[in-house]
Amino acid sequence: MTRDVVSVTEETPAADIAILLEADRIKRVPVLHDGRPVGIGSRANLVRALAVTIAAAPVGTDAADYAIRDRLIAELRSQRWAEVAPANITVKDGLVHLWSSYISEAERRALIVAAEGIPGVRRIEDHMRAVGSDGHS
Repeated sequence: MTRDVVSVTEETPAADIAILLEADRIKRVPVLHDGRPVGIGSRANLVRALAVTIAAAPVGTDAADYAIRDRLIAELRSQRWAEVAPANITVKDGLVHLWSSYISEAERRALIVAAEGIPGVRRIEDHMRAVGSDGHS
């Protein structure tokens, strides 16, 4: 049994739960309402939610966003140090969201710089977490 139980609330975004599960290498997390358990969030829940969103083309996503994402993925694949899964990169209206985990601050910064170098990128949202991070700096 774990003494320091990680939990989320009903209001915690699915993306934040996914990052938490990945970073802490856990499969399930208690969901609380007013400090009381009301459910369990699991990797399987997140996979099902993702499957629903992948089934249909994203509304409002244009060719420019797909091109930005494709170029960034190609750039990262060409780098030996970059181990970012394509599912961890989303682009909407030129805004790049990075959802990966990283080993060092230099690696995190390099991922951001790689994204900044892609034509059409307006801004980067850094949702990345250090491997083994507990969410505290």
